[in-house]
Amino acid sequence: MQPFSYAKVLSQAAAIATIKQDKTAEFIAGGTDLLGLIKDGVQVANTLIDINSLPLGDIEFQTHGIRIGAICRLSDVAFHPQIQECYPVITQALLQSASPQLRNMATVGGNLLQRVRCSYFRNPVFTCNKRTPGRGCAAISGYNRMHAIFGASEHCIAVHPSDLAVALTVLDAVICIQSAEKIRRISIHDFYLLPGETPQTENLLQPGELIVAIEIPDFAYKSHYLKVRDRASYEFALVSVAIALQIEQNIIKSARIAFGGVAPKPWRAWEVEEFLKGKAINKATFTAAAELAIQQAKPQTDNEFKIELVKRVLIRGLSTSCRG
Repeated sequence: MQPFSYAKVLSQAAAIATIKQDKTAEFIAGGTDLLGLIKDGVQVANTLIDINSLPLGDIEFQTHGIRIGAICRLSDVAFHPQIQECYPVITQALLQSASPQLRNMATVGGNLLQRVRCSYFRNPVFTCNKRTPGRGCAAISGYNRMHAIFGASEHCIAVHPSDLAVALTVLDAVICIQSAEKIRRISIHDFYLLPGETPQTENLLQPGELIVAIEIPDFAYKSHYLKVRDRASYEFALVSVAIALQIEQNIIKSARIAFGGVAPKPWRAWEVEEFLKGKAINKATFTAAAELAIQQAKPQTDNEFKIELVKRVLIRGLSTSCRG
């Protein structure tokens, strides 16, 4: 493991000033992803800036929604009584993430910024355009069972690993980012980027910026998170779905749907949402929605099964949401 320096900061201004002075520095809070990347030689950080003392650990219910500090631990968010009541999709997503031990350490901001779990990215022996742009993507010609069927490119087919990000996508969350000059508020829909020709750029966070909070607007929908994986715990999604519905008299008035495990970012199913508006709650509606959901799918050699899995996960998720 490479040697690195350690700096503990007590204010946001000091954190941002420190990282601006050292372009190879990285912020660290829980460190559950970053330290593994450094140990594997995938990511270089000459200085780790400890932000655990910053006042970013509160969960605040406000007039028009909720604000979650970036260094809130995942377990604290998952078991917060008001989040469990008002935003069950968040609790469900978090309790299906990682392990209890990791949830006690990992932070909200770190979870949203975790790097892809593609084994070719995390093993420097293989070529990877995320690590070294222009070298090629070993996953495309390799074993790609866990990889994307939506939104990929010829340069990268990795999927985003965060369950929380999928849940926040159906909640239309906003990511608050602090720099030395200003605070930016970016919709989660815009924050994550598709790989295109630049897979090394995964989001809109700029050097010298720090995620300080997540803001979620008022939410009057029924919500549910469903995750399918190879084993019942401590595993990343093959396919997951976050669903939020407004229902009146057995009619879907409005729907929000996002998939995980299938794309380089949480995959919002806009066409399916539009189709479901005004539809009756029945098997025919759910089946038609599922067929629409996979229209853009482009599977790889080893993951064509995800097409059928997307359909089944959506039908089950809609059925559960409507009963809830």
